[in-house]
Amino acid sequence: MQPDARLHAYRPDLADARLADKISAMRYAEGRPHTVTAALIDVRSAPRDDATQTTQALMGEAATVFEVEGDWAWCQLSRDGYVGYVPAAALAEGIREATHEVAVPSTFLYPAPDLKTAPYTAIYMNTPLAVVEEGEKWSRIADGRFVFNRHLRLLGTAPIDPAAVAKLFEHVPYLWGGRTVLGVDCSGLVQTAFQACGEACPRDTDMMERELGEPLAFDPGVLQRGDLVFWAGQMGMMVDGERLIHANGHHMLTVIEPLSDALTRIAALFGPATSFRRP
Repeated sequence: MQPDARLHAYRPDLADARLADKISAMRYAEGRPHTVTAALIDVRSAPRDDATQTTQALMGEAATVFEVEGDWAWCQLSRDGYVGYVPAAALAEGIREATHEVAVPSTFLYPAPDLKTAPYTAIYMNTPLAVVEEGEKWSRIADGRFVFNRHLRLLGTAPIDPAAVAKLFEHVPYLWGGRTVLGVDCSGLVQTAFQACGEACPRDTDMMERELGEPLAFDPGVLQRGDLVFWAGQMGMMVDGERLIHANGHHMLTVIEPLSDALTRIAALFGPATSFRRP
């Protein structure tokens, strides 16, 4: 069985050198560590602007680059192992160590510790930052820009309630491959919530259904806050024993709705729920 190409960097012409004993390719490459420098970049299935967006990467996240050709870099994200193509100009060589991360759905980077200055850019939940100086209200990061202190958390001090994090994204528009307040998909919502709570989490629904937590009896009556509900290609998180939060294509939003409504509607279109799991 071939390794999952979403999580292992290989193509017929090129593969990660670490896969040489598993994959046959025309050539192999040792990956080079890089860091994302743009606030948010799309990861695509092919080196084209119109290729499917499979996920996104945040400023400060690390990636291993195996090839740069033209405007595109073929890489593997370090945080969840996802492989894809990103704009080469949005990467810088080397790894940048972080001390904090963004704790709110979005905030801004400013040129000075003054809310009246024009911000450089928005940044998003779970963005890792290297704080070099912390003032009364503002923190200066390694590149000289400033972030409001209360929008950050020290690494290792994450909250413990993923459902509370997920609820911050209610009404965010649905976006295939999205993982920020600008747009999110069903698995991106859950992954973002778990990462905000300091928990490693795979990217796609089928990966989570295999890897997260323990299976529950196939009975909606046993569900509680934080439990996960899976369908073929769709998932959500319970906010209590009766209601589900999920980003979905029916509403084209992240919504909280009765689980019974979602079970009925999705079953009619795509089939019944495939499992309930407790992380």
